[in-house]
Amino acid sequence: MESSKIGSKITCKAAVAYGPGESLVVEEIVVDPPQKMEVRIKILFTSICHTDLGAWQGRKAFPRILGHEASGVVESVGEGVTDLKAGDHVIPIFNGECGHCVYCKSENTNLCEKFRVNPFKCVMLNDGKCRFSTKDGKPIFHFLNTSTFSEYTVLDSACVVKIDPKAPLNRMVLLSCCFSTGNQLLFFHLQLET
Repeated sequence: MESSKIGSKITCKAAVAYGPGESLVVEEIVVDPPQKMEVRIKILFTSICHTDLGAWQGRKAFPRILGHEASGVVESVGEGVTDLKAGDHVIPIFNGECGHCVYCKSENTNLCEKFRVNPFKCVMLNDGKCRFSTKDGKPIFHFLNTSTFSEYTVLDSACVVKIDPKAPLNRMVLLSCCFSTGNQLLFFHLQLET
């Protein structure tokens, strides 16, 4: 990876899916700096989930960087991000929360209007563009607000959770999917009982 400068592009390695069921290609990509209300994270640990496999075998946008279970450290933040800073230990979450919409304020759901799970979303919410590209400038699409099969990724700040720096990052990976999914399943289970 090239040495990084805050606010500049980074070249790093990522596992890129170029088509349904095709082998992932580990290659050098370019990662743009975070824009307004975005965070760029250095991914230290990531794992694979059945959801990644489903997307890889599906017919959604390609090329794409999959992955959503991870932990890492904030490398830089975009304009307007005040609750995170470089060096913070974090986990990405695919089911982010803006904190302001009617759903985020509800006691009955955590499925945010803007940042809820959307497997078809493949660009950043801010401007509808990708933050990843090939070395020759072709866009690489995002996955589940996270794209963690990359040494660096850019996320909406609503999809990043700061964790205790003493927490072992290799074990925190499970929280980024397991916990979020568990909350949703619990909610749906409670809804079925009432």
